[in-house]
Amino acid sequence: MTSNNSVRICNPDNVSGLKGNILRIEAPGINPFVNELCEISWGDDSLSFGRVIAFKRSEVVIQVYNGTLGVARNATVKFLGHAQKLTFSTESFGRVFSGGGVPLDGLPVLKGTSVDIGTPSVNPIKREMPSQFIETGIPMIDIFNSLVGSQKIPIFAAQGEPYNDLLLRISSMTSADVVVLGCMGMPPAEYDRITAEMQTSGASTKTIVFAHTTADPASECLMVPDMVLATAENFALKGKNVLVMLTDMTSYADALKARESDLEKIPAERGYPGNLYSQLARLYEKACDFVGEGVITIIGVSTMPDGDVTHPVPDNTGYITEGQFFLKDARIDPFRSLSRLKQQVNDDTRDDHRSLMNAMVQLYAEAQGAREKAAMGHDLTNRDNSLLEFASDFEVGLMDLSVSLSLNDALDTCWTILKHHFSREDVPIDRRVLDNHWPQEAVATTAK
Repeated sequence: MTSNNSVRICNPDNVSGLKGNILRIEAPGINPFVNELCEISWGDDSLSFGRVIAFKRSEVVIQVYNGTLGVARNATVKFLGHAQKLTFSTESFGRVFSGGGVPLDGLPVLKGTSVDIGTPSVNPIKREMPSQFIETGIPMIDIFNSLVGSQKIPIFAAQGEPYNDLLLRISSMTSADVVVLGCMGMPPAEYDRITAEMQTSGASTKTIVFAHTTADPASECLMVPDMVLATAENFALKGKNVLVMLTDMTSYADALKARESDLEKIPAERGYPGNLYSQLARLYEKACDFVGEGVITIIGVSTMPDGDVTHPVPDNTGYITEGQFFLKDARIDPFRSLSRLKQQVNDDTRDDHRSLMNAMVQLYAEAQGAREKAAMGHDLTNRDNSLLEFASDFEVGLMDLSVSLSLNDALDTCWTILKHHFSREDVPIDRRVLDNHWPQEAVATTAK
């Protein structure tokens, strides 16, 4: 049941608790609902918003977006009878908003349709089977771990890895129609850098940003994914191919942990809430290829404190998503990365795609063995030396994150590297594929 009644906090009996961003009030007869939006007016005429996150009997628990510091006893809480909404507009490209949907770019408030956020994931009968190749311009993704429309996939990375730079590269080169970027717990300097680089790269022409920095209220961090996904869903329902990028989901989980602590709930592993899995799944399951309409694809960064892949956030994420891009030493690791949906598109991109993908990884794995032999001082064979030279060209020409190539150019680069270091007989590729694609002329240098 909804209500538009207001509750005056006029004496201590109305306030049952204040902690962090959590306000507890006694509100008999109000009958709120979870996620109902509240308007909180202080005695000095200032306003804040919050949302109902729990209620029991007459006590209502409200998460105050700007925190509870300064809450006055003469404050008024007005229950608005609806959940938080988002103004959706096709004029939002290039715009930057807070987790609460407030413009951060100094431009006017959007005019458009008011839409709900935090809605349930799509009914399975309204989902198409994933089949659309999403080109990123990153060879280590496009060739070896192809991104597929409606896929949900994380980037696992230790702090200090250039995961935001990778997202920027993808946003500027992807074949998606719309990119919606959600930033959570981002240092202000990093936020300034990313927004500036988006403008410089031209990515902003099809990108919408919702940002929460470490200087903003923690409660807004929890709203960013819902704002992002509501925007993405409404574009997808208009037939658009939408790529969602969320960074950093570990910051989101940390904000959940802080909220649960304020609520004095019993924590689970490493202090995270017991419903961490369901909270993450609720967001990732928004990835969808809508029948007869558009598609939402989700890439979410999960940083790993101390590089620990068993940390609760990446650990739970791995059970929800369809593979991972593993970022290590500023490269996408071909051995620890996986796209479980790549087989849906690899046979439809180019006839040599699958063969090249398998051969390059196999030879690179052999090269790691040659490197171990060299490190231990063992004599190297001619094959070992060829493998070492191949690995070096592979890393520079394809693995380096600065490399930008279309899929066709990236596959051609694979052939160039192979012929530069091996004969036809030395590569593990079917003869029919070799006959069709082996370069006729030797190439002295590889593409950089």
